[in-house]
Amino acid sequence: MKIGILREDKMPHDKRVAFTPEQCLMVQNSFPDTEVVVQPSDWRSYTNEEYITKGIKMDEDVSDCDILMGIKEVPKQNLIANKKYLFFSHTIKKQPHNKELLQTILKKNIQLIDYECLTDADFNRIIGFGYYAGIVGAYNGILAYGKKYKLFDLKPAHLCYDKKELKEELKKANLTNIKIIVTGNGRVANGAVELLGVLDIRRITSYEFTHYSFREPTYVQLHSPNYNEAIDGSPWNTDNFYKHPEKFRSTFGKYTKDCDLLIHCSFWDPRAPVLFTKKDMRSPDFRISVIADVTCDINGSIPSTVKSTTIEDKFYGYNPVTESIGDAFSNDTITVMAVDNLPCELPRNASEDFGKELIEKVLPALLINDDQGLIDRGSITKDGKLMPRFNYLSDYALVAPNLQKG
Repeated sequence: MKIGILREDKMPHDKRVAFTPEQCLMVQNSFPDTEVVVQPSDWRSYTNEEYITKGIKMDEDVSDCDILMGIKEVPKQNLIANKKYLFFSHTIKKQPHNKELLQTILKKNIQLIDYECLTDADFNRIIGFGYYAGIVGAYNGILAYGKKYKLFDLKPAHLCYDKKELKEELKKANLTNIKIIVTGNGRVANGAVELLGVLDIRRITSYEFTHYSFREPTYVQLHSPNYNEAIDGSPWNTDNFYKHPEKFRSTFGKYTKDCDLLIHCSFWDPRAPVLFTKKDMRSPDFRISVIADVTCDINGSIPSTVKSTTIEDKFYGYNPVTESIGDAFSNDTITVMAVDNLPCELPRNASEDFGKELIEKVLPALLINDDQGLIDRGSITKDGKLMPRFNYLSDYALVAPNLQKG
C-alpha cells in the first residue's frame, strides 16, 4: 500500500499537512508493507528537508499511490482518477464553489473520504482541527482587545513558531477587569478555555457574571441551556433542543450588558435562534466591544459576522448604528474577528495533533480492517456514485439517475 501526502495547491496555500516527518516514519513502521511518499512543497510548515532527513521519499509524481491525503480541497484539475482521497471537501452543505469539484470526483471514479464525515457509530466526529481554532480564536480576541484600547500589543499568532511561543507571547497581555464569555462545550471551546488559563483568568458562574463586579479579568463558559429557552415555556430538554431548535428562543440578551469580549465557539444550527439581533446591538446596554467569532458563520448566529477575515487581515469594525463595516478599532465600531481557517495560524502543532488522530483512529480501518464501517461512513463517493448517506447531494452534483442509487 502506498500513501501519497499531497502538497496544498489550493490558493491561498495551506501550511498544514496530514503527517509530520516523524509520523510518516511511524506509519511505515506500524503498518507493514506501507510506504509514504510526500509531494515537495515550498510553503508547508514542515520543510522538504525535514522529511528527507527522516528518510521519507519525496516525489512530485504521486500517480502510483493507492491513497492520497491532503487537508484542503484538491484543485479539480489535479485529481487523479480511480484513487482514494482524504481531505476536507466542503461539499456536504452544497457549497456552490465546490460543486464542480464533486462532479469531477464522481466523473473520475474517486472514493472521497471527507475528514469531516469520519464519525463513530453515533455519528460523532472523531477527528478535526477545532481545538486549535479555539486556541487561536481566543488569542486573536485578546490581541484585538489590547489593540482596541491600546493596552498592549501582541505578536500575531501566525508569526509565532508554535503553541509554546504563542502562550509565552500571550503572557505580555495586561488585561483590565474585563468580563469574557466563551460559548460552547466542544473541542473549540476547550481550546479557548485552555488559552484563557495561560493568563490565570478567573472562571465564574453565569450568575456571578450578571450579578457581581470583580477587580480582575473573569470569564464564563456558557452552554446552550444558559442562553436558550423553550418558546412554550416547557423545561429545558437538550435532546429536544438539538432535534427542534426552531422551538426555542435566545436569552443571550441577559449577558450582553456585562460582557466586554465574546469568544463564540458554539456550533449553530440555522434553524436555531441567533444569539442576538442587529437591533439588540444598537441598544445602549449592549456592552460587547470585541467579538472573536471562531465559528465564522456568515450571517449566522452573530449578526455582525457579515464576512470572513484572513490571517493577514484578521479584523474589521462593525458599526451597529449604520450596520456597515468601518475601521476595526474605532470607538464607534465593534471589533470583529472572523478568520475562517484559524488552525492555519499554528500549522505545525495543528498538523502534529491531527496526524496523531489519523494514525490512531483512521489508518487501522483504512489499511487493515474497516469492520466498524468507519471509512464507508466517511465516504461521500465510491465507485462513481454518491454513497447512500449523501444521496441528498444528487441535485447539487447533477448526478445522473443511474448514479443516485448508491
